[in-house]
Amino acid sequence: MVSLIKQLPFQRIYFSTMNPNNARALSSTAKAMVTKDWSAAQYLKFEDERTLPVRDLLSRVPLQAPKRVVDLGCGPGNSTEVLAARYPSAEIVGMDSSPDMIKKAELRLPNVSFSVDDLTTYSPQPSTDLFFSNAVLHWLKKDERIRVIKRLIETQSPGGTFAFQVPDNMMEPSHVLMREVAATGPWASTLSDSDRDDFQSPQEIYNHLKPISSEVNIFRTEYHHSLEDHQAIVEWVKGTGLRPYVDPLSPQDKKAFLREYLKSLENAYPKTVDGRVLLRYPRLFVVAVKK
Repeated sequence: MVSLIKQLPFQRIYFSTMNPNNARALSSTAKAMVTKDWSAAQYLKFEDERTLPVRDLLSRVPLQAPKRVVDLGCGPGNSTEVLAARYPSAEIVGMDSSPDMIKKAELRLPNVSFSVDDLTTYSPQPSTDLFFSNAVLHWLKKDERIRVIKRLIETQSPGGTFAFQVPDNMMEPSHVLMREVAATGPWASTLSDSDRDDFQSPQEIYNHLKPISSEVNIFRTEYHHSLEDHQAIVEWVKGTGLRPYVDPLSPQDKKAFLREYLKSLENAYPKTVDGRVLLRYPRLFVVAVKK
């Protein structure tokens, strides 16, 4: 699959202060997902597209030779693999709340230490040089996200870095239509509390992290992923954002929900000249360096 990146000036947001010395508790969205493990196989159907923002985030991390790196919410190890390639001499550790994801990661990187842990209570070793989080923090309750980030930054030495990326797609058709289908079908009462919390704005993130950071760099990128067809969009979100809407349903209702959702997608996303579909996918990136 081909991925296109669109980075227009008005779509990239930067908030930064340069150091003068340098020139998963869950939101209500995820409650229904607790009893159903994530599927590494479903997630990896779009591994290349999901790993691209990992590389983009890592390219903005200023550390050259960290001794210890923790991949928070490492999933099936695709992000951990990128970290290990960038920092071959570092001790790399991966954690995730999903046993299936960790099992896949261990098979992929047998020399890396992985653990099944809850991000809200995770206790890392002191002085971790880099905390790296790819598409995880948006699953936490809104009032817990910053608390988790600040708690982990406080365990770092000055110069330690916390880098994270989250989807910024709540107003994209793919996600607006999820909510519309959830609200209008016979499953509406079951799914009445399935929306995830909005993420903090760039200014809110900056204001929370700047008092403990020498640098806070924030940027936003829109990816335009060329997918085979509308069903491919369904397959993409089935691995992540669609789970809070389909996991609580019976097999029959789940099938009906996906059918209605697919119809909505077909009306919202026009086909390209080659018969494919472009899935626009904005993401928000943050890199904070501890004072």
